[in-house]
Amino acid sequence: MGPHGYFRATRHPWSGLLFVLPLLAIYETGLLALTRGAANGNDSLRTGADTWLRWALANLGLAGLLWTPVLLVGLLFFWALCRRNDRPATGFLTLLGGMTVESLLFAAGLWALSQSFFPLLESVGLRVATASPAGPAAPAAPTLEHFIGYVGAGIYEEALFRLFLLSGLIWLLRLLEFPALWAMLLAAAASALAFAAAHNLGPHGEPFNEHIFLFRTVAGLYFAVLFHMRGFGVAVGAHTGYDMFVGILT
Repeated sequence: MGPHGYFRATRHPWSGLLFVLPLLAIYETGLLALTRGAANGNDSLRTGADTWLRWALANLGLAGLLWTPVLLVGLLFFWALCRRNDRPATGFLTLLGGMTVESLLFAAGLWALSQSFFPLLESVGLRVATASPAGPAAPAAPTLEHFIGYVGAGIYEEALFRLFLLSGLIWLLRLLEFPALWAMLLAAAASALAFAAAHNLGPHGEPFNEHIFLFRTVAGLYFAVLFHMRGFGVAVGAHTGYDMFVGILT
């Protein structure tokens, strides 16, 4: 199989499902193990996007630990089933190995951008308070709890802001007869702004900082391009890898 076959294969929903399944298992079983016997369960350790999705499902009468991952897997499986006629014939290990390498490379690229972002703003005359564009730094020695959280953020933030919001906005704009390019650009911008703003909402939201907000908008655009060009699995992997780089290296 040539490189073009591989690059097409990674964008197929079947590839995204296979890549995300083990990460989802790590997150959900990790939370159960970390909170075994806790009076309040594992809700306090769940990521923001996961919590919002669970809240939305609970209001639809689908409360429970398993509904969110089951419905996400079900959606990806249904999407893959609808495209079963062009399902990739790539070897399992080749496909997932390549997607893992890509995820790490794209994560490293975004982390490098995060390290140069504030100096770049200052170079064009903007006064920037000392801070990390990724937000408050993780502890010097991140715990297992933090790594589990990074995995959850990668999965559910990409599901919420790219798989659902970005795709839904593109569909809506195309329905309104926007040209394909404009639909993609407007949807990417809107989903990126929503992604950035979400970090300042709710009881655990961070204080607003315009420069961090700007970086997160850029990161949202970065993940939107990855989702569109490289597929859901690579976007999830890159997001998870980036959060881990931030936790370890900053």
